[in-house]
Amino acid sequence: MFFHLFKTFKINFLNRALITTFTCLGAIACNTATTPPTNSSPKIVTTFLPIHLFTKAVVGDTGQVDILISPGTEVHDYQATPDDAKLLAQADVLVENGLGMEEFLSALVANAGNSELKQIDSSEGIEAIEEEHEEHEEGEHGHDEHEHEEGKHGHHHEEGNPHVWLDPVLAQQQVANIRDRLIESDPSNADSYRSNAEAYIQQLQQLDSEFQQRLAPVKGCNFITFHDAFPYLAQRYGLQQEAIVEIPEDSITPQDIQRVQQAADQYGVKALFTEPGIEDKRIQQISSDLNLPLEVIDPLESGETDPQYYFQAMRGNLEALLRACQ
Repeated sequence: MFFHLFKTFKINFLNRALITTFTCLGAIACNTATTPPTNSSPKIVTTFLPIHLFTKAVVGDTGQVDILISPGTEVHDYQATPDDAKLLAQADVLVENGLGMEEFLSALVANAGNSELKQIDSSEGIEAIEEEHEEHEEGEHGHDEHEHEEGKHGHHHEEGNPHVWLDPVLAQQQVANIRDRLIESDPSNADSYRSNAEAYIQQLQQLDSEFQQRLAPVKGCNFITFHDAFPYLAQRYGLQQEAIVEIPEDSITPQDIQRVQQAADQYGVKALFTEPGIEDKRIQQISSDLNLPLEVIDPLESGETDPQYYFQAMRGNLEALLRACQ
């Protein structure tokens, strides 16, 4: 009798224990299935290629970095889409060049309606160079020429020339700004941001040293560009950019060639510079008529999205400058 009661008690106890065990395991399993994994990395969006390169260099493997303007699209030609507004609506951080480069941005951010979005101005603290197009915008083409300049590469920026990323020293400041502001918005990944930024800044310092050493023998070299994108680069290394010409929409006139000739004579210009992907026979015509070499210099608004592409493109620019200025 006693044995039978003990056996019954033992079976009931084991049953309750098993039920309790399976219940706990089920609760754990259910809890695991319904709780999403924690993602400590912010959703970051950049505006265009050079800022994307710098931001990706700082972020590294810590998180995903998206880009608004596809490489190869002229920033001033960019038209925002509903998908772009949605991207910003879901983002935590937006990184921009600043200095008026992204004129479209305020309206796009407003349309996104993301009150939590943190914006990083990578050019914070950088003193802008005044744009020099005004002294050339009147001339043989008068008002029509000025309108074309505003519509192509002669965009007027109230805050000064925004092409600071083409100076390896100012690029270091942009990377540091991105690093510091990301740490403020995402302190949990501060160590990663610091170490990644330090490594990239060291590469930028090496690039600066290369430019200094190799361009020192050609200091004072003058060149003409068809895009006012290189005043910071020229100023940094003792060169002179003369961005005084915009290619008209119609055919080049003798007056256009005369303007370039006058600039070439006045400033002792060594070469003309065009940009990657521009196969304009009119520029080649000017080069041929004036017997000036034509080189390609890259403003880094198109190309690869790997952060190392910056160094590839800039070293290509260095070689082009050396060929032109020898």
